[in-house]
Amino acid sequence: MNLVTYNIQYGLGADGRYDLARIAGEVAGADVIALQEVDRFWRRSGMVDGPEVLADALPRHHWVYGANLDMDASQDDGTRVISRRKQFGTMILSRWRILSSRNHLLPKWGDRLHHSIQQGMLEAVIATPRGPIRFYSAHLSHLGAATRLPQVEAIRAILARAPAEGGAWCGGHPDPDSGWIEETEPPMPAAAILMGDLNFTHDSAEYAALCGPVVPRHGRLCPRDGLVDAWVAAGQPEASGATTLKGGTRIDHCLLTPDLAPQVRAARIDTDSTGSDHWPLWVTLG
Repeated sequence: MNLVTYNIQYGLGADGRYDLARIAGEVAGADVIALQEVDRFWRRSGMVDGPEVLADALPRHHWVYGANLDMDASQDDGTRVISRRKQFGTMILSRWRILSSRNHLLPKWGDRLHHSIQQGMLEAVIATPRGPIRFYSAHLSHLGAATRLPQVEAIRAILARAPAEGGAWCGGHPDPDSGWIEETEPPMPAAAILMGDLNFTHDSAEYAALCGPVVPRHGRLCPRDGLVDAWVAAGQPEASGATTLKGGTRIDHCLLTPDLAPQVRAARIDTDSTGSDHWPLWVTLG
């Protein structure tokens, strides 16, 4: 199973050219694709419906989109209002059916001077060949640890409570013919994979909150309710790799529940991609 996470910068490439078809080509080989910074009806990206363009270019993938930033972009032609939303969010595409989906808005920092936008985490329960798995595409604040840590705590809570909440609907209905139950109860599995532009590095407090703290004697501790970095599970040094053209280190991640970690076979960063100011992070599960 090949996974990829990619902050596509709404299709604006390293060459300054806007090209969603190029983005689609760079991720077409993946079974599950997590995208961030996907636009709908922004002037900067040509007023196109980004999710629809990407979906058309990947016709064998199912898809869901989560709008985190949602504002008016409607027009009035004098006879009718054309209702349209200017949106910015995350997207998940899958070769296999997406059984259910939710978009979780994360805590937003309000600032008087610095640009701060609503961020979120899109959830998709996917019917993979190895059974249902929860996949998440997330984009966290770029401002700093102070704005990301509340988002990380919200993510921890969402991941922890989801199995107990059940699927998109759960339980029976007193009237089987009411139309409320048209399929078997959708699952909400414990197994989960969090992908996205998390905007933090391996040595940050945010990473420690999700994957475990570092202590002098033993190094990285591994909490039983924590996540496992697929990059490390694949045998890569924790401090290695960079996922943006600016260099530095990894701020795009693929984190898994511990039950999935033994299935990780490989992880790589596609530094040949030119479709964004980030590079795609690929992970293979056996």
